[in-house]
Amino acid sequence: MTSDERPFSLRAVALAAFLPTLLFSIGEGAIIPIIPIAAGNLGATLAMAGFIASMLMLGEVAGDIPSGWVVSRVGERAAMIGAAVVAVAGVVVCLLAPNYWVLMVGIFVVGLATAVFALARHAFMTTYVPVRYRARALSTLGGIFRAGWFVGPLVASGVIALTGSTQSVFWIFIISCLGSVVVLLVLPDPERMFGPAPTSPGHDGEPLTAGEEDADERTRGLFPTIWAFRGVLARMGSGISLVAAVRSARTVLLPLWAVSLGLSESNTALIIGIAGAVDFALFYASGQLMDRFGRMWSVVPSMLGLSIGFLVLSFSHDLPAAVTWFIGVSLFLAFANGIGSGIIMTLGADLAPKENPAAFLGAWRFTGDAGQAVAPLVVSLLTALVSIAFASGVMGLLGLVGAGLLARFIPRYVPPKPRAVDGLPE
Repeated sequence: MTSDERPFSLRAVALAAFLPTLLFSIGEGAIIPIIPIAAGNLGATLAMAGFIASMLMLGEVAGDIPSGWVVSRVGERAAMIGAAVVAVAGVVVCLLAPNYWVLMVGIFVVGLATAVFALARHAFMTTYVPVRYRARALSTLGGIFRAGWFVGPLVASGVIALTGSTQSVFWIFIISCLGSVVVLLVLPDPERMFGPAPTSPGHDGEPLTAGEEDADERTRGLFPTIWAFRGVLARMGSGISLVAAVRSARTVLLPLWAVSLGLSESNTALIIGIAGAVDFALFYASGQLMDRFGRMWSVVPSMLGLSIGFLVLSFSHDLPAAVTWFIGVSLFLAFANGIGSGIIMTLGADLAPKENPAAFLGAWRFTGDAGQAVAPLVVSLLTALVSIAFASGVMGLLGLVGAGLLARFIPRYVPPKPRAVDGLPE
């Protein structure tokens, strides 16, 4: 450690950032499989249940815009605490919802809170983790998020089996969020653990830490930044938007498929939890694959696998062994998703200019989140107009388009051995 580098403890970071993230993601992972089921219990059709489930992603996209302002004004720690409290409020609305319209509002609020929490924890790492440790810390953070998404459904399955109530799963998220708040409040202030964070004047003259400034830059002037980088975002961004769309469709379509097959709430959560374990087990292997062989050898096989999975699923709904096919395809989709873990953030980091990367990364994230938000709406619409099997087939075809775009443009924009670049080709 150099003389001017602040003291650093990975254990302290694990408590301050990793543990709250694990708790929050366990709660979120628990409710995702049961949102369509809860909507159905309140009288929603299969298509409407998909639309309500999409509110989580739409809330995240809507939250992307003000989240940087929130983090830069109140700080990383306070933003995480506030986001967890708002998420609790959203879940309480879901618990008390007399109809599916109110449930939809509650899910949207949870999405808003998730966006702020995600940016705040990233800003926390930027501020308090030295550069030489940051890649490992952020990689671990991503792995912890995926761990929560497989533990959450397994916990939900057990709780439903014990209580016999789908609504009881919402309490898992409430307890998880409150646990995050307790951890953040009980731990010493980060400046006491790591020393005062260096600050620099923000756009309005207020002193901001590196993480707060990064968060502010990501959402300030978002649309001018999108226009400035329109060339790369139209090409690479379109491909990555389809990656996010197909992944997002998976999180909504699989619970809907289980509902359409008549699977119990407990079994649905169990299947999705086991699939989440497969996904989680591959996040490190995905990083190794990208670093050793290049980005294309991770994302293109991942997208081809997701496409094949959705296309196979679309023909299996009315087969005698439809449930067996559902379980097998769920695991295959998890494998395909897992080998592409971290590709969106990695390509964003590869493409970001050295000068002021935060603004580009904000536009890149917004592009991916837009695809993530639109896909569940497409699934819901196609389910209403045609069938859920048709919706699955369309998502499979979109995945093939995304694989083609990225196979075409990754060699052009990302060097064989990725590095930071000063500019981007139009």
